[in-house]
Amino acid sequence: MTRILRLSVLLMCILSSAWIVSAQKTQVIAHRGYWKTEGSAQNSLKALEKADSIGCYGSEFDVWITGDGMLVVNHDAKVDSVVIEQATAGEVLALKLPNGENLPTLEQYLELGKKCTTRLILELKPHSNRLREAKAVINILLMVESMGLSDRMEYITFSADALADFIKYAPAGTPVYYLNGEKTPQELHAMGAAGLDYNQGVLKKHPEWIKEAHDLGMKVNVWTVNKEEDMRWSIEQGVDFITTNEPELLQNILK
Repeated sequence: MTRILRLSVLLMCILSSAWIVSAQKTQVIAHRGYWKTEGSAQNSLKALEKADSIGCYGSEFDVWITGDGMLVVNHDAKVDSVVIEQATAGEVLALKLPNGENLPTLEQYLELGKKCTTRLILELKPHSNRLREAKAVINILLMVESMGLSDRMEYITFSADALADFIKYAPAGTPVYYLNGEKTPQELHAMGAAGLDYNQGVLKKHPEWIKEAHDLGMKVNVWTVNKEEDMRWSIEQGVDFITTNEPELLQNILK
């Protein structure tokens, strides 16, 4: 074997090893649970169960507070003609998901979560005013503590106010991430966030933020990544987590 050929082989091995190391540390988060499978639906109890059954690191879900103070799990602010923030718990809980389940309460979701091993990635949606968000944060943390799940939770939000509240009131060391995309790693570090949880478009525009966050001891998640080429790009960049609607595809790539 010539010297040039030996060096080429060595370079290929180094590059391959670097990709394997980055792949090994990237974790899978199922976006709104694993809902793209039979019998499931976004933010359903079945979606959480399915995400757990395939060994996802985490299962993400969305939380609102109803007009009369009930915490419920759903992505959109409005279901049919029912505006969750303005409706009663009775009105909201009568709503059906596409898989036939009733729209779940947060308590029901967490009860199932106690039987799972996957991390519970709770996204508090931006509410109509600061007071309602603050009330939702406190009620969430009280419920989580009462159910003995504080060490299983991670919190994410688009709201800078809710971010500050979770950081302030959640148990020390609880991972809290910001979703909106405009804050630098340095700004989030100063606030006490565990890291950034940004859309893939933001991180492709600012790939340097990944290293900056890691240098600050922070984690990086990217969402919502569903194409193989985008998954591979994210892995190569060394992100810690990828949130996806295609968790099994991502798991196969990571293998």
